[in-house]
Amino acid sequence: MVLLRTLRRAFITIPRRNMALNGSSRRTMGTVSAIDSSIFRSLFGTDEIRKVFDDTAYISRCIDVETALARAQSTCSVIPSHIGSAITSKAKTEDLDIERLAKETEIVGYPILPLVTQLASMCDEESGKYVHWGATTQDIMDTASVLQMKSGLDIVERLLKDVSKSLGKLAEKHRSTPMAGRTHLQHALPITFGYKCAVWLSSLQRHQERLEQLKPRALLVQYGGAAGTLASLGDGDDGLRVRKEMAKELGLVNPSITWHVARDGVAEIVNLLALIGGSLGKIALDLIIMSSNELGEVSEPFVPHRGASSTMPQKRNPISSEVILAASKILRSNASLVLDGMVSDFERASGPWHLEWVAVPESFVIAVGALYQADFALSGLVVNTEQMEKNLRSTQGLIVGEAVMMGLAPHLGRGKAHDVVYEACKEAIESKSTLFDCLVKSEEVTSSLGEKKLQELCDPVNYMGASTQMVDEVLGWK
Repeated sequence: MVLLRTLRRAFITIPRRNMALNGSSRRTMGTVSAIDSSIFRSLFGTDEIRKVFDDTAYISRCIDVETALARAQSTCSVIPSHIGSAITSKAKTEDLDIERLAKETEIVGYPILPLVTQLASMCDEESGKYVHWGATTQDIMDTASVLQMKSGLDIVERLLKDVSKSLGKLAEKHRSTPMAGRTHLQHALPITFGYKCAVWLSSLQRHQERLEQLKPRALLVQYGGAAGTLASLGDGDDGLRVRKEMAKELGLVNPSITWHVARDGVAEIVNLLALIGGSLGKIALDLIIMSSNELGEVSEPFVPHRGASSTMPQKRNPISSEVILAASKILRSNASLVLDGMVSDFERASGPWHLEWVAVPESFVIAVGALYQADFALSGLVVNTEQMEKNLRSTQGLIVGEAVMMGLAPHLGRGKAHDVVYEACKEAIESKSTLFDCLVKSEEVTSSLGEKKLQELCDPVNYMGASTQMVDEVLGWK
């Protein structure tokens, strides 16, 4: 309390001219980030996720942590039994002077001391002196951030399921829709569009598993005091009992030890978002290429003027996919920030922690925005099955070169069969003939297979392997 009174006097004696200038600048300053821009914000993120991570939400979570701490300490008889409820009843977000809090945060460098000063003044003298009892700034900020991430993960989990459901419908509907499979952007082997969708879906299914598995590892309460040892509550078990009760109050996990400088949990959450972004980015890149005029296999849902050009009336650009692709890159960049933040010095970091203040909220907003865009694009995706089959047959049978090779291999040996089909493919390309026409002229081929069998091998729809069975396997995943 002596420290609080000293800082209160310091806040009062700081020249008000500078404070007024800073406050005025803050009020008139516009947004500088696309995710908060009044122009771009609807492309990157949703209002739902922003409400989880905005300033009001964050300060409210800090107050939730402070009041939960007081209740836990009352329950554990560390402070008088009536104090916890008294602090909880008086400490209200709506009673805060936010402008004052912002100004004092600029001075201190953290919002907790200014916040505690205001919370204590809201309470009567007896209760006020127990606000923030035995805690340190990072205890409150970390736990508030974890509460935000917990709410954010609920939104991510729901949207992951929505996108997975949309992909599941596509995979089921197009389970047997033939199309060209491509490697190195070249025709490789025939696949089905349902198979492609099921591959996309399988990664999202694994992300759902990862999300569920990380919760007990990463959604941890933080309460350790200045150096993490809980020495402020004595040498006994009081601190440990309070931390356990505090975790119960907040619906978080009680860790085995303070994690002030063990930032793997935060890094795991943000890296999960980056993994989700990576999978969505892969889907987006496929959709962008498939929607090109040269392929014309899919297009995003039609909305008047969406993806329109200012000068080319014919354009319908794949805007959602483009935003998703950008989001995936931002998420990977932020993942590196939190990994950097894991390298902390001694028992309390001298700076890397601040990286999380930027990376965590931004990653959640960006990830949720990408999921939202993905569900829009996939739930109404226009699939041009006729163009898929046309593209599949556009190389006049070359896409089934492997099928013919494997058909000949038992008769000629694999190496010899490869050479025979290679020469036939070369001839087909140079003469602009079909692969069948070039192969059927070879007595070595026809004597081994027969013309009817050769025709079957040269039809792409007959060479789908186990693609449909794998679609079924993915769709049966629970």
